[in-house]
Parts: sequence; structure tokens; C-alpha cells
Amino acid sequence: MTAPKALPLAAASLAPVAAHAGAALRGISHRRHPPSPQAWAIAFALAAALSGCQSKGSVSEALDPAAIAAPGAPAGSSVAAAPKAMQATQSLGTGPAKITMLLPLSAAGGAGEDGRKMLDGAKLAMADLGNNLLTLTVEDTRGDPANAKDLAVKAITTGSKVVIGPTELPAAQHIAKLSGSTRPPVLALADNFSGGPGVYAVRLSEADSAAAGAAAIAAKGAKKFVLLVAAGSDAGAVEKRVANGLSIYGAALAVTLPYSPADGGAKAVADMGSLVDAPDAVIVASGDASPSPVLAALKAKGIPGKTVSLIGTDRWLEHPIEPSFEGAYIATLDQSETGPIADRFNAAFHYPADVNVAYAYDMVALTAGVVSAVGPNGFSKQVLENASGFRGSTGLFRFRADGSSQRTMPFYRVEKGTLKLVAKSTAGF
Repeated sequence: MTAPKALPLAAASLAPVAAHAGAALRGISHRRHPPSPQAWAIAFALAAALSGCQSKGSVSEALDPAAIAAPGAPAGSSVAAAPKAMQATQSLGTGPAKITMLLPLSAAGGAGEDGRKMLDGAKLAMADLGNNLLTLTVEDTRGDPANAKDLAVKAITTGSKVVIGPTELPAAQHIAKLSGSTRPPVLALADNFSGGPGVYAVRLSEADSAAAGAAAIAAKGAKKFVLLVAAGSDAGAVEKRVANGLSIYGAALAVTLPYSPADGGAKAVADMGSLVDAPDAVIVASGDASPSPVLAALKAKGIPGKTVSLIGTDRWLEHPIEPSFEGAYIATLDQSETGPIADRFNAAFHYPADVNVAYAYDMVALTAGVVSAVGPNGFSKQVLENASGFRGSTGLFRFRADGSSQRTMPFYRVEKGTLKLVAKSTAGF
């Protein structure tokens, strides 16, 4: 079966989708052709103004399209191999807002490759929107958590309005524990990071994936859910997000059963049978481990079946899709989802954009959008935690007060070893 077709996305920045922005945003987002970066930036400025932020009066006054650099073709590069001598510090743009971005540019292996992709995504966003609004300083963490931590602390204490990154999980977790009311917001790019007040998790989390998948099944009428979750520090966050997502549809968790990967979840599955009578769906949040042992135990109980759905998470896809995955539903980002930026990115950098490019592009575009709408000092909790959220090349998302993020994403079913698209968009909020 062919891969799911990528869904079209907004061309450049993140338009906050404030409901009361109404027709102004719809008039841009419903055009037949993808809107220009300037158009999306104008939509951002309008929505921010209507959300209660200060503006200069009208859209044209809040954001002068002539002040935005037209999309250009940054110097081409290849991400196939690390440069022989990676520059430790790079500066992009000449705008009034000082932004620091922390990337593992010279790290070995996949981490370095992803970091260099993110740098190219940032370069495209600067060319589209940020050059006259931001001064973006990119620091090389080398993939070293200790170095990333030190660079992050330096950035948040030396006048940066926003820190984008780091990608190293221990460094992001350290920053989230720091106190200080004057700390600038941090848009952390670390994988599997749960966030903290003022330190926002950018990437899709297992909690969000589980909640979106459960909500999609609840929307079809399922009411009684069971959550099997790998025991650990993230278990509570997963349970809370899933419960909140289900409540929107009048559904609920009948029971949450943390399990130890050591026994493959066999005891939790056995306990489920005595605790819950006829659940409508079972969610398996497996964390770092493969879900296969738990799925084997469930299969022995006839799950999934005609009356019981099986819901997985994006973490499953870090492992090869095995026959035990068959029939499960998973909400996750489309890894090829780069929308209208794809062609321009490929022309500029000579390789296809992926989700790493999209995350970096979106965060730089978000900061440029805030500056264009409310100025260099506009990065308040009110703006960043706007309940209406933002729309970017990774879809619709919003940041919460606890630092977690919530996203819409495609919804799939595993069929014959591949992901078959069920719905273009679902969300647990």
C-alpha cells in the first residue's frame, strides 16, 4: 500500500487560529493556492490583536508586508554529511528581537543530521519571515547534554527573548527545574520531553498521541476505556491527558494499569480482565520499550476484536511494525508533512524536508509572528498559551501552562504492516 498522502499546510508562519478572528483568517486559509508567507504573517498579526494583544490598529499597521524579506533561496547545502568544520556560533537576521537557537550541529550520527536539518529549516523561516524581525543566534551544542545545559543557561540569562531548543532531553529537563519569574520562554526541541512552566515541549509527546487516538475512537461512540501504560515518570502525564481528551466526548477511563516492561505487561493484562467488564477500547502507551509483548498478551484475550478497539501511540513507530500491531489505531504526525514549504526547501537545500525541518521552521516562524504582531517584548504567557493555538507546517498546536503541547494530527490504522489513513485530523483537545 502506498504511504498516506501528505496534507497541505500553511506556507510560512503560524497563524493563531483564534475563533474570533473569524472570516479574516478563513479568507486566507481557504484559498485554492497556498498563501504567501506575508499573508500568513498578516493573519498572525490580526489574530493576535483580536486575542487581546496590543496592536497598532489595523492589519496593515500591525505588520507591514514590505518589511518582511521575500522568500529567497538560502545558500544550498547538503545534510548527508557533517561539514568538516562546523561553525560553533552563527547569526542570522538583523531584527530587534534577540533569539537563541540551540542545535547539535556537529554531533555524530542521526543527532547531528537532525540538527543540521533544523538549521536549514530555521534559515528558510528567517528568509520567509524573520530576517528583519529577529536576530537569531544559533549555538552548536555538539549533542552534549552538559554543553547544551550551559549554553541554555547562558542564553536565558543574557537577554534572549526566546530560546529555541535544546534537543538534548537531560538539558531540557534541567532548564524546566530552574526557577525565576523573568526567565524567557524556552521552546524545547527535545524528544519525549513533557515540558514545564515556561519551558514548552514542541515535539509530539506520547501523552498527546494517546489522547488524540483515544478521542478519535470516543468520537465514534466508545465510552469505556482501559489504559495500559509503562510505569515511570511519564505515566501520570499520559493518564491525565487521555482522561481529559475522553471527557470531551463523555467517555472515561475505567481503569489505568501501569505495567513493568520486565514482565511484558502480562500481569496488567490479566488484572484488566478481573477489573473491567467489556471495555470498548484499550490504549497501550509503551514508552521506550516495544509494545509487542503487551500486544501478544492482549491478542490472547481477543483484543483487538469486533467490540474492542486497540489504540497505540507514536512511540510504537520507533520500532518495526510487527504483525502484533495489526488492527491498532495510532494518531501521529505525518512524517512527510511539510506542505507548501516542501518545494521551496528542496530547491534551496537540495534534499527533502522532514518533520525536523518543520519543527524548526515553525518555531522560528512563531517567534517572528509574535514580534510582528506585538513587538520584541511580546512573548508573554498570554500570547504563547493562547487557547486557540497556532497553525504551522506540523499542523494545529497549542502550548499549555504546564509546558506540554497539544496537537492535531492524522489518524491511522495499521493494516498489512503499513499505516492506512483513517482521518486527516484528530485531537485530544
